[in-house]
Amino acid sequence: MKLPDKKERHRLFGSVAPGMKYKPTRKEEMADLQNSHKDFLFPIKKVGISNVKIPVRLESHLIPRHQTTIATFTLTSSLSHGQKGTNMSRFVEILEKYRQQGFTLNFSVLHRFLEELSQKLEQEATYLQVECPWFYERIAPSSNLTGLNHANIKLDISYHEKMGFKDTVSMTCGITTLCPCSKEISEYSAHNQRGYVKMNANISSRYVNDELNWKEDLLDAAESNASARLHPLLKRTDEKAVTEQAYENPRFVEDMVRLVGADLYEFNWIESFTVECRNEESIHLHDAFASISLKK
Repeated sequence: MKLPDKKERHRLFGSVAPGMKYKPTRKEEMADLQNSHKDFLFPIKKVGISNVKIPVRLESHLIPRHQTTIATFTLTSSLSHGQKGTNMSRFVEILEKYRQQGFTLNFSVLHRFLEELSQKLEQEATYLQVECPWFYERIAPSSNLTGLNHANIKLDISYHEKMGFKDTVSMTCGITTLCPCSKEISEYSAHNQRGYVKMNANISSRYVNDELNWKEDLLDAAESNASARLHPLLKRTDEKAVTEQAYENPRFVEDMVRLVGADLYEFNWIESFTVECRNEESIHLHDAFASISLKK
C-alpha cells in the first residue's frame, strides 16, 4: 500500500492553504477589547482562571517532611464596572514565574503571590484557591510496617489592599466508623464503613505563619475521634487491632462532627469552623451525613 505524502494527506482531510492576512501582527497595533473603558453596568467580584494544575512543594511536620505534589489553582480578582474584562494571561504569567522558582505552598509565599498579582492586574482585591493531596506516613499498630496515606487539603486566601489578608484552610480525610446502633442491637458484631471528615477553619490573623501545624492539627482532630484510623498496610495482627479498636469506639456521624468540633474549638488559631462527616454506609445505598458550624 502506497500512501500519499503527508501534505497531501492533510489536504485529503480538510486542510487548506493559508489565506491572506490583513490584521496587525505586532502587539502594540492590535485591538485590546478586554481593556475597554466604559460603563459596563456592574462590577464583578471575581474573574480569572480555574482548574490550573502545576507541581508544588509542601512542607510537613510528618514524614515525608518535604514533598512534591500536584496542586489545582483558581486565581481571580475584582473588576470595576468601568472595565470590560481582565487580562487572563497575567494570572498565568505570575503563576509560571512562581513555578519556575519552586512554588512552596506556605502562607508567606502565597501572600506575596497575591500582592504581586494584585499589582500586576491593578485591582484592589485578589483571591487564590489551591487544592492538592498531602501525603504522610502511617505506621501499622502491631507490625509497625509503614505506608503512605493522604488527605486532600485546600487553602482559600483573599487579599484586599486596604483590609489585608483572610486565610481559610480545609482538609478532607478518610476514617473508619462503626455503627453504635448496630453494635447495640446485634447479638454479635456490628457493621462499619469508611467515613470522610471535611473541616474548614478560618485562621485568626495573629496566628498566620509558616510554623503553624494546621495540617497535622486538622488530621489529628478527625482521626483521633474516629472509631479507627485508615491504614495503607495491615498484616493480620494489625487488622485484629484495628477491628477491635473500632468495636470499642462506635461513632455516628452526629458523634463525629461534635467530637471533631470540640477539638477545633480548643485550637487557639481557629476563629470559626465548619465540620462535616459523610459515611458511605455498608448496609444502605445512601450515605449518612452531618454538619456543624461555629464561630468563637
